[in-house]
Amino acid sequence: MSKELVASYVGELPDGWVLATIGELITPEGVFIDGDWVESKDQDPDGDVRLLQLADIGDGIYKNKSSRFLTMESAVELRCTFLKKGDVLLARMPDPLGRACIFPGDEKECVTVVDVCVIRTGTDDVGHKWLMYWVNSPTFRNTIASLESGTTRRRISRGNLATITFPVPPPEQQKRIVAKIEELFSHIDAGIAALNKTKKLLKQYRQSVLKAAVTGELTKQWREENKDKLEPANQLLERILKERDKEYARKVAVWETVLAEWKASGEQGKKPSKPQKYKSLENSFTDLVELPRGWCWTKLGNLAVDIFDGPFGSNLKSSDYVDDGVRVIRLENIGSLEFKDNKRTYVTEEKYQLLKKHTVSSGDIIFSSFVADGTRVVVLPDNVTKAINKADCFCVRAFGASINETYLANFLSTNSTYKRLKNQVHGATRPRINTSQLKELEVPVCPAEEQLEIVRLTKEKFESIERLEHDIDLQLIKANKNKQSILASAFSGEL
Repeated sequence: MSKELVASYVGELPDGWVLATIGELITPEGVFIDGDWVESKDQDPDGDVRLLQLADIGDGIYKNKSSRFLTMESAVELRCTFLKKGDVLLARMPDPLGRACIFPGDEKECVTVVDVCVIRTGTDDVGHKWLMYWVNSPTFRNTIASLESGTTRRRISRGNLATITFPVPPPEQQKRIVAKIEELFSHIDAGIAALNKTKKLLKQYRQSVLKAAVTGELTKQWREENKDKLEPANQLLERILKERDKEYARKVAVWETVLAEWKASGEQGKKPSKPQKYKSLENSFTDLVELPRGWCWTKLGNLAVDIFDGPFGSNLKSSDYVDDGVRVIRLENIGSLEFKDNKRTYVTEEKYQLLKKHTVSSGDIIFSSFVADGTRVVVLPDNVTKAINKADCFCVRAFGASINETYLANFLSTNSTYKRLKNQVHGATRPRINTSQLKELEVPVCPAEEQLEIVRLTKEKFESIERLEHDIDLQLIKANKNKQSILASAFSGEL
């Protein structure tokens, strides 16, 4: 790279600075090498050598995430490069491509994977922190982007890294640059920490809103103002039972028609099954929160037209998915009271006809069977008119206007629901519950009008929280851009 080109992207080269590549900075005592090709068969969970992954390499931060190991014998046999405290680790794959951090050392011997480049200059004339900050600067990052290869999996080869020429200041100036960067970064990091703390508090506040909603605290004043107009929850439950009887009668009528058609066809195909009568679950509670007057507890199974899971095993495989057709609701679509519409999966109409007993649509509540760290629940939006749910996406379909689906979803998202269900999980690696356990879950029921008011107030407060979270996210983006600006100034000699 010519001095003119260097000057064009770092400004005029300051006095005492020289041009070099990474390789030219490495002494015989140093290394500039890719990590090691360690296959799954070479690994051992009980090994005494840790294998660092791409996930450990942050943008200026060592993330310390991975948990892969191999034995010392295997590491020696594979001629692995053992890391030293202070090594620069550079990720040759996204995201972002070319990010680098300092290895802080570990209680175990460590090696790293082939897509992480290890840089050890072997001299005090080039500070590793200075080099890390330079690699993470916008100038160096943009150069890396221009040299990347790969279509499906972007990467930068060590050979291309070795061609990048950049300006290097004298050792003492490197130290002053690093000190100034870290001084400025410390102020930004303090602000980022405060913003992240606020986000955490907003998450806690969100749960407080849900708790206040489903215990009646949120509508305490409203309830007092409307106490003479409200239908008590026990009467509401009686009405739900009547609605259930009507729904069952409707299903039986449909079944009788289908059965008659089946008989008329000479009994071809499978005999239509008679619908199961709704079973009222016994309410027996001993340690539940006392509810406001006019509210009552019941089981979730008493409030639903149906609670069902999706097709299991070979009934629905990945090979059944197509680019367009009938939507499949998967775990990836279930957020915390948020429908994630960015990941779409479909099956053909023909496949849907085989699985249509698992049909879900707008207004249905979808509940993730996995409750390891919390519950994930969403009400399907209006644009989901016909779909099927996967096996671990339970559908809870409420009884019409008597029980508001958003009110139910809010309750299913509370910490109290999570704690109750967590005590019933099965499965060691993927803790989950089943539909029978979900049907037995105790649910607080309030008058229909109060449910609507709870939903309105909850939505209002959630929208305020979301606006604050959005503002915080913008400030976090700005803080990271400020860091990049600092790095750009530092390596143009302006800092």
